[in-house]
Amino acid sequence: MELWEKTVESQTLFTGHIITVKLDKAELPNGQLAGREVVEHPGGVAILPLFEDGTVSVVRQFRYPFQAVVTELPAGKLERGEEHRPAALRELEEEVGVTCGKLTYLGCLYLSPGFSSEVLHMYLAQELTQGTCHPDEDEFLEVERIPFSQLAEQVMKGEIVDAKTVALVLKVRQLLGL
Repeated sequence: MELWEKTVESQTLFTGHIITVKLDKAELPNGQLAGREVVEHPGGVAILPLFEDGTVSVVRQFRYPFQAVVTELPAGKLERGEEHRPAALRELEEEVGVTCGKLTYLGCLYLSPGFSSEVLHMYLAQELTQGTCHPDEDEFLEVERIPFSQLAEQVMKGEIVDAKTVALVLKVRQLLGL
């Protein structure tokens, strides 16, 4: 059986600064029609900055949809059409004030493929030089350096709930055997 769904109708319900929301009608493999709610998102990057001493810079920021302060790795949204590697370098410097000599691409994630087109690109940053962070004017965050082992332990205990951080920590742990 072919698993492809064909879009037969698409209606834009909302266009914002970051997302566009659409209501589509799709023809299913069996010929039936079904509604599909789609959130179009330009995508983003997440970076795990690993210092030579085994520490990692994390940020804490208030996440409005959850009404909570969340601990996560530095990350950011892509501008429409922007390449992810330069965006990763930009976000690393803006959020935690770090430049890197080595940036390794670790693949991408579809964050919520049931309804969103958001693709997140993951990087490991090494050979780091600490500078000064300069977040966007509407971005308020606390930066902290913690041992990678502590961050991995928090992930495994469920204390870190940010999906990109969980995935990136586990990838780096597997890759480097930490």
